[in-house]
Amino acid sequence: MRAVRYHDYGGSDVLRYEEVERPKPGAGEVLIEVAGTSFNPVDVGIRVGALHEVFPVEFPHTPGIDVAGTVAELGAGVDGWQIGDAVVAFLPMNADGAAADYALAPAAALVTAPQTVELADAAALPVGGLTAWQALFDLAGLQAGQNVLINGAGGAVGGYAVQLAHQAGAKVTGIASRRHTDRLHRHGADRVVGHLDHTIGPLTVEGSPFDVVVNLVTTTQEETAALADLVADGGALVSTTTPPPENPGRGIRTAGVFVLSKADQLAELVTRVDAGKLRIDVAARRPLADLPAVHDEAATGRLAGKTVLTPA
Repeated sequence: MRAVRYHDYGGSDVLRYEEVERPKPGAGEVLIEVAGTSFNPVDVGIRVGALHEVFPVEFPHTPGIDVAGTVAELGAGVDGWQIGDAVVAFLPMNADGAAADYALAPAAALVTAPQTVELADAAALPVGGLTAWQALFDLAGLQAGQNVLINGAGGAVGGYAVQLAHQAGAKVTGIASRRHTDRLHRHGADRVVGHLDHTIGPLTVEGSPFDVVVNLVTTTQEETAALADLVADGGALVSTTTPPPENPGRGIRTAGVFVLSKADQLAELVTRVDAGKLRIDVAARRPLADLPAVHDEAATGRLAGKTVLTPA
């Protein structure tokens, strides 16, 4: 089989599309024939070695923590799955991933794939959908009737966050570039505003204060602190990027988002997709051999939306 691997930390040029031995599932594992994986920004951090203390990897390493595909082989002790089952999963961050023809996955991480989308496109759901879910509900405790601001609503996680917050009965304001406005309104955003600018005075956004502010874009510490000024007393600020201030005052709760692979939550997201309540947005579908270029485009700010990669 073929896989994208890197043999040392470095730039996008360390990624090699090469022939490798097909893995065998161990106890509690399943071998998946990959239909698709997707790019996530954390892939870059792991590849360059910036996250080596948190996610140490063994070389050569295959990236790709999202996977959609079909069960090809069962390891010892695996029950509940059959060869040919269509599945999705969020793979362990530091294990070999799904940028390959076949990938290993813990059986406990598997969820039946949505039936209403192309199987490869389902690879755009696990990490993005779970990040949005955990930010809104596990960390921020969003409730019906609350007012939520999503900074970076135009991105992959932002699109899920807008939909989930709307379905939860919240009033949703999204911060995104103009080209995303129509899509975000279709997803349930009540208001979409342009990029924030706090350089000319205190940060203001129409609709503030917000019970919950979710930050999904890279911000400076000063910018992140300014977001706390938009939070209502006793509200919450959560961030997937820059850590928020620990004690902003006024009873505001803050948290950094460290997404976890939770099969029960992923199954709920799949149920919503098949019910027509949650849309998977795929900006581009590209061959797996393009993964080095995708990494390079991401690192230089030229990659927009969610990119799904498919084996030959």
